[in-house]
Amino acid sequence: MVGMKFAFIIAYVCILVGIGYISMKKTRTVNDFFLGSRNIGPWVSAFAYGTTYFSAVLFIGYAGKVGWGFGLSSLWIVLGNAFIGAYLAWKILAAPTRRLTARLGVLTMPAFLEARYDSRWLKIVSALIIFIFLVPYSASVYMGLSYLFEEVFSIPFEVALVLMAVLTAIYLVMGGYFAVAMTDFIQGFIMIVGVILMIIYVVYDPHVGGVVEGIKKLALYDPRLIKPIGPPGLIPLLSMVVLTSLGTWGLPQMVQKFYAIKNEESISKAKIVCTLFSLLIAFGAYFTGSFSRLFFDNKMPIVGGQPNPDVIMPQIISRVLPESLGVVILLLVMAASMSTLASLVLVSSSAVAIDLVKDTLYPGISRRAAVFLMRVLCLVFVCLSLWIALKKPTVILSLMSLSWGAVAGSFLAPYLYGLFWKGVTKAGAWAGIISGLGISVGLSLYFNMDESLIPTLGALAIVVPLAVVPLVSLVTKKYPETFLQKIFGSEPLSKKSSSVIYEGVVSQK
Repeated sequence: MVGMKFAFIIAYVCILVGIGYISMKKTRTVNDFFLGSRNIGPWVSAFAYGTTYFSAVLFIGYAGKVGWGFGLSSLWIVLGNAFIGAYLAWKILAAPTRRLTARLGVLTMPAFLEARYDSRWLKIVSALIIFIFLVPYSASVYMGLSYLFEEVFSIPFEVALVLMAVLTAIYLVMGGYFAVAMTDFIQGFIMIVGVILMIIYVVYDPHVGGVVEGIKKLALYDPRLIKPIGPPGLIPLLSMVVLTSLGTWGLPQMVQKFYAIKNEESISKAKIVCTLFSLLIAFGAYFTGSFSRLFFDNKMPIVGGQPNPDVIMPQIISRVLPESLGVVILLLVMAASMSTLASLVLVSSSAVAIDLVKDTLYPGISRRAAVFLMRVLCLVFVCLSLWIALKKPTVILSLMSLSWGAVAGSFLAPYLYGLFWKGVTKAGAWAGIISGLGISVGLSLYFNMDESLIPTLGALAIVVPLAVVPLVSLVTKKYPETFLQKIFGSEPLSKKSSSVIYEGVVSQK
């Protein structure tokens, strides 16, 4: 059976590398590498968004620890992920984002902020935030995936980390966003099949004995585990919903999917597909996690003499589910994780290659050199993530929450208001970035990286700037109408024009 497991994994890896090789022939420009030439269809875009959304962080870190602590109330997170993180994100953000970024000719979140707020420094600072704070998120994904490989294949944690890092680097460096999108489409179907099978086996496993019987067993451990609000209370639960649902609106690797979709007509279909996909995947993960206590008789698994929530889901998969299903679930988590990792690496490398080097430090760089630089930076990002993951710095939930809080907290308010409100000012945008970053990182350090507080601080970092940006904008200098007309006007900008707008005029490059 072990040989069969490895055969499945090897076949899957060959498919990924093959797609990367084919995609490499279609990747000639930065636009090709980063956005697939803005020609990605609705189904592929929807699956790209969904598979980037849900990774090993969800299945291993979140589903295990949150499901164990909150019980059935963790299913509120499922609703938040599906209807806020997916449906409303596509309904509210997709069309304006696609329209405005195509009009301004921008490829990245930092470039959008620069053009919208007439600030070169906004772009520089944003690029640095992305590269710095998405590294630990990437590391948390590698950690989750490696824990699973360790349980299912008995491959040492460190060896699994290196193997995953190498695979990510190979297929992403070869093909860029087109390769990512195509593999996401395949990986999405793997995730759907895997989650459906996992739900069926979990429900009918003797430890659970059906949904009704499982609920009764949970209540014997703690009656609060079956209540609408679980043991940690309302604030921690609401924080998790905000962090994992509203937070996606400000994550560059998620917003990138709106840039790349083929046209606005594709958005309606992508919205429905992505919502249904998110509902199924999130439900499968948190539903399994909410019953996790039943598989361990209410005793947290011990690793190295210490309770470790990160191994809850891997141990359920390897010890309880049939070996054949374990392979499918492994492919499921691997598929989700590879997609997330690829998007993280792509967005982070672009922050340096496009926003700092190509557009700021060395605007005369050739097309070929810019693509080569992005590929090199992809390798650098993977290596940094691997270095952090090897140190096992903290539990996955805390590492991911810190990253999401810092990045989404910095960008959500300036990005959201920038799309819809002409009255937002440069000072307001800066206030949003500073307040979001300050709350997430500053308060986390103040409380000595307390793992119980980091998700709540991340949620605060997302919500507070939504009030700070308009308040500051109302009392600071407004943009002239000529500048706003250049941003929001109905007439198309000249194709010869730069994507960067200064002092109300379009600068030529």
